[in-house]
Amino acid sequence: MTDFQLVQGFEDVWRPPVRQRIVRPRTVLRPSPASGGGARARLERIAARAPEVMVKVTGRTRDGAHLRAHLEYISRNGQLELEGADGALIIGRRDVADLADDWGAAGLGDRPRRRDSPLSHSVILSMPAGTNEIAVRDAARSFAADLFAGRHDYVFTLHTDTPRPHVHLAICSRGHAGERLNPKKADLELWRQTFAQALRDRGVEAEATPRRARGVTRKAERTPLRKIRDRQDAGSGQMAHVRRSAYREAAGAAFQGRTERTLWEQRIVARQQAVRGLYLSQARLLARSSDPADRTLGAKVEAFVRSMPQPDTQRLALARELRAANARLGRDSPEPGRDRGR
Repeated sequence: MTDFQLVQGFEDVWRPPVRQRIVRPRTVLRPSPASGGGARARLERIAARAPEVMVKVTGRTRDGAHLRAHLEYISRNGQLELEGADGALIIGRRDVADLADDWGAAGLGDRPRRRDSPLSHSVILSMPAGTNEIAVRDAARSFAADLFAGRHDYVFTLHTDTPRPHVHLAICSRGHAGERLNPKKADLELWRQTFAQALRDRGVEAEATPRRARGVTRKAERTPLRKIRDRQDAGSGQMAHVRRSAYREAAGAAFQGRTERTLWEQRIVARQQAVRGLYLSQARLLARSSDPADRTLGAKVEAFVRSMPQPDTQRLALARELRAANARLGRDSPEPGRDRGR
């Protein structure tokens, strides 16, 4: 029988990236006791690199026309079924338009509502390519029911037009009791954990860990910035000011020798060293177990740490990109007097 234990402080590896002192009650999913099978099973999944769920708020609709356009988009102009909280199906453009009118009317009747308050929130729940799409849809149904049924109206639909099966979920921002949906980081952590559990309940290995627990130190590009970059790549737009500034900073590292780590980068490295140290301590503890399964898990955890990517930042990644581009042009250094960040 296993004598599985966690090393002291190991919970810091999986701790949500949320400042606990400002977390509202009932928002963060409370972890199960660290000494139980739940922690061991989670460590098994992480060491095996179980697929990570994606739960992302992609936007908010501010008026009736915007709401209707979004519902038409996710339903493919009424060709895809939208499923509501009661299981009723909304089919066809007329029914989609009626739903938009109903939610819009509810929002307009909300007297305390500010002019820019959203009528709906748009959420995507996604899994990597190859995941059973029916399981993704059913897990999304369970996710929405657990979090919003009886509180907010919502509809969802499955999209399979990309390699990653994903569900679009539209939630009426005004709740049945007049409360307004306003998700924060703590809520998103709860949402990711809830969706991952719903997938596991349906036989799909899935996890929802912080980036740092996987050795990932760079944040994903924000959707508005990605869209600006896509337009620039297509030749129909200019580079975003934020990215232009990032290239200027990267040019200093690429061509002017400013490769010393910034204070923020030093903190990233220190945090990653702490995370990897805790994983390795846990691996050594498992290696001393009398249970062969624990010793096998310890070896997997150690291999997982060894395969983690080195800490990276956007500045250093862009510096590598600039140096590579410069090398392709056959120059060892930028032309004198030119600002390569522009």
